[in-house]
Amino acid sequence: MGFPGTWMTESESVVYRVVPKCACSTIGQIMFYSDHGNFFDGDIHDAQSGMHKWALEASQVPITSNVTNHASYSFTCVRNPYTRILSSFFDKICGIQRNGKRYRGNLVPLLIQKYGIEVGGDDGKQEFDQIQSFRRFLLFARDTIRWRRPMDPDIHWSAMSGHVSTFIVNGGKYDKIVWTEKFNEGMQDVLNSIKTPNPVNIEDIPRFNESEGHGPKRAHPVEDYFDDLSMHLVREIYKRDFDLFKYDFDNPANKMPVGEIDLDEVHAKLGD
Repeated sequence: MGFPGTWMTESESVVYRVVPKCACSTIGQIMFYSDHGNFFDGDIHDAQSGMHKWALEASQVPITSNVTNHASYSFTCVRNPYTRILSSFFDKICGIQRNGKRYRGNLVPLLIQKYGIEVGGDDGKQEFDQIQSFRRFLLFARDTIRWRRPMDPDIHWSAMSGHVSTFIVNGGKYDKIVWTEKFNEGMQDVLNSIKTPNPVNIEDIPRFNESEGHGPKRAHPVEDYFDDLSMHLVREIYKRDFDLFKYDFDNPANKMPVGEIDLDEVHAKLGD
């Protein structure tokens, strides 16, 4: 299986396991800058050079060698499951993507037909019942994850623990798991632990939110989207994420972590 979703600087200063919707654009740009002294011109996900990525065939041997030997500092980044699934909904379901089209072609028409989800107009300005549509989307997300229908789960709303685990199962070991909610603090720990060709001042790094502007703005506080049924669905999908990455399941209004991540626990429970 190898190391899907794994990026590594060309200098091999650091290895990063991407978790979608968890600051991956900003992290990728920091890695690129640390090697080259400039940011990638465009969405870092589109970069075909200047960084090792598992999706690039030529990168697979150096990534495999580095990770299996734990030759470099390795980390990943996680996010509160409530805000992550909301972000996925507004970006991927309601939003228009970089190519000017809806995400995954026929996905949105399928959701409109089978789940009664509304997404607003193609200009992102048409009003619709965001709360009702999001809760119906949660049913769809649960169906894809639990029963793999009407399609396999998408990487943007499948559990973070699943992404994090592939790195461990195939022989990798994390030195750090960064919280998106404490991003500067966590990334400073990473930068303090590695040597890069170019110095990085985390306070000067812009936020590269490549999904910004794809879809409508969230019209309500996070907690308004989650009633008892929605919270039940979220627990069904993301219970392991809440437990391992120390987020507050009982209070969707609290996006901050409530404890320290135990890396030994993460490796033991996700390494099976």
